[in-house]
Amino acid sequence: MLLLREFMQTFSPNIKNDVLSGLTVALALVPEAVAFAFVAGVHPLTGLYAAFMVGLVTSLIGGRPGMISGATGALAVVMVSLVAEAERDFGAGSGPQFLFAAVVLMGIIQISAGALKLGKFIRIVPTPVMLGFVNGLAIVIFLAQLPQLQTFTPSGKWGWTEGDWLNGAALWVMLGLIALTMFITHYLPKLTRAIPSALAGILVVSLLAWGLQLDTKTVGDLSDIAGGLPQFSVPMVPFTLDTLWFILPYSVIFAAVGLIESLLTVTVIDEMTNTRGRGNKECIAQGSANVITGFFGGMGGCAMIGQSMINVSSGGRGRLSGIAAALFLLSFILFASALIEQIPIAALVGVMFMVVIGTFEWSSFRIMGKIPKHDAFVLILVSGVTVVTDLAIAVIVGVIVSALVFAWEHAKRIRVTTKEDENTKIYDLVGPLFFGSVSQFKDLFDIENDPDVVIIDFRYSRVADHSALEAIDQIAERYLEAGKELHLRHLSEDCRMMLKKAGTLCDVNVIEDPNYRVAVDELA
Repeated sequence: MLLLREFMQTFSPNIKNDVLSGLTVALALVPEAVAFAFVAGVHPLTGLYAAFMVGLVTSLIGGRPGMISGATGALAVVMVSLVAEAERDFGAGSGPQFLFAAVVLMGIIQISAGALKLGKFIRIVPTPVMLGFVNGLAIVIFLAQLPQLQTFTPSGKWGWTEGDWLNGAALWVMLGLIALTMFITHYLPKLTRAIPSALAGILVVSLLAWGLQLDTKTVGDLSDIAGGLPQFSVPMVPFTLDTLWFILPYSVIFAAVGLIESLLTVTVIDEMTNTRGRGNKECIAQGSANVITGFFGGMGGCAMIGQSMINVSSGGRGRLSGIAAALFLLSFILFASALIEQIPIAALVGVMFMVVIGTFEWSSFRIMGKIPKHDAFVLILVSGVTVVTDLAIAVIVGVIVSALVFAWEHAKRIRVTTKEDENTKIYDLVGPLFFGSVSQFKDLFDIENDPDVVIIDFRYSRVADHSALEAIDQIAERYLEAGKELHLRHLSEDCRMMLKKAGTLCDVNVIEDPNYRVAVDELA
């Protein structure tokens, strides 16, 4: 009974909220999926099918109820290179097929990552990197809405080029409808929460535009979204090693980008809902969704932080919200395309602008002068790299810079205090001994003037890596050449095991200390 209650709570804490928030998300998914398909250079239905299938599968078996997945811009900007290269090297029309094959392989890689429990490594992402990620993503979402303020000119097989900026009455109507949507979305919750405010904003603005016959851009101006059910089809590519080597680098990049965005979105939603998702389960769900999507003509996808924010803020907390969004989206494609195509773009832009406001960590400005300078630098760096390149590169850069700063700061903390007793000198070492601190470590010893017996006490230190072992060995050799003995004391168990495994790499004495249980005398 307890398991059943827990399952129902996860599936849908509130059926009405989940269904209505799912409808809101589905409406917002349409222009996003179409736009990302254009970016990738494939048919709009390829993006819509991906949004439906990835969203449905991850909602059913994913590790983060309430999170929305689908076709994303982060993946689309990488996919366009694969499609273009395949069209050039394998002939016109081959691009989408190679993309589908790469998406299947991407899914297999993601499932493997989940099975190997690699999702836990998202814990190494520092807070400044997380803040930079959400701030950068908020800016990206904002910038992605600006082309809607321009005229569209059809370009190429699937796509458009932005024309001139709207002006005159067209611009003022667009801005007015955007402002009205934002106003309703912000203030309606103060009056009632019976209906998601974003959905109410879309409905009111749509009815106003239809009733007054306002001349404004609609979803139908982007593309005809009508279509049938996605059909199973094995990607039509040569099953050769050449094909594998062609798609493998792209699939690895797709998998990395997708998992990083998904796992970081899991973390953001965890903080918003004060719950905890399961990262490894989400990896497997994302991979399974992409394998299925690749066989059904979808462009693949991952978590969408914008739509996830809409869902959570509209009350969608259970799996039903994501399932409802996917099914509503499919119903739009099958039955209601003519109706959905009449929705003003301004209403959807207004909703996304509210997502931007809710996503951006405005507290960043307040804490900027209160946190260490290097953390502030990382925050700004990750935000900038997210905007200029993509979030996967931004997060990797942020983690690397944070790790280097951490190593540098800890490298400066190693120091010693000394004391002499008859013919013995003891160096009490403080701070971690690792690659960053070995240079300073070597300068701490006065080998020429030290007595015949020297002890390095590691009570407040730790041998961390191979560089540390090499440094100890070099110090030992210098003492040996000077005709003196070097002993190590108070080594922790893991440090002693590291020295034992090193064997002849580090030829020093580890002396007994029964108080600290470093066991027996060892002569390496």
